[in-house]
Amino acid sequence: MKQFSKLFAAFTFAVTVFLADNAKGQTTQVNTLGFGIGAESGITTGAISGAPNAYVGATTRLQYGLSEKFALTLTTGYYNFFGNHYHNSMGMIPVKAGFKYFVGSGFYISGEAGAGFELQNFNVVNDPNNGSPGTRLLWSAGFGYATNSWDFGLRYENFSGSATYASQTYAGQNNSYGLVGLRVGHGFGLN
Repeated sequence: MKQFSKLFAAFTFAVTVFLADNAKGQTTQVNTLGFGIGAESGITTGAISGAPNAYVGATTRLQYGLSEKFALTLTTGYYNFFGNHYHNSMGMIPVKAGFKYFVGSGFYISGEAGAGFELQNFNVVNDPNNGSPGTRLLWSAGFGYATNSWDFGLRYENFSGSATYASQTYAGQNNSYGLVGLRVGHGFGLN
């Protein structure tokens, strides 16, 4: 999955460079506050992927336009990582601050950082001591397209920290994980 993560990062960079080169016009309103709700879905990467695994989520987002092209974001919600024959299901509450940089015609690049609060144990089969819930450092990078009411975004999000592998079987292994997710959101103006 490391190769997939690197390919996704390279693809995101290439799209960003292409869109930035073709940037035109105003795409966000200055000094405006907006609120949005979104539904998410995607696949997991890293220590929790095991076999093809999925997640679904619901998020809320505040967005404040600092300039015609730059907005700050604050996002929270709930992710559910589905279990498989390697891992139990796990819930997480992400809390993250970030930005959107509009490169033209509604297209944007985004970045976020914050914390992910795990809600359940994330046990591995034959290792009942593994996976106590913890707090993870999270960061994400992505791109998307937004209109006045809709927001479609694709991103890679990484969760690291909180070393929870307690058994000798998995001791010393990297237990970071991530996701590649699609978010479809609907926005409402607050002012």
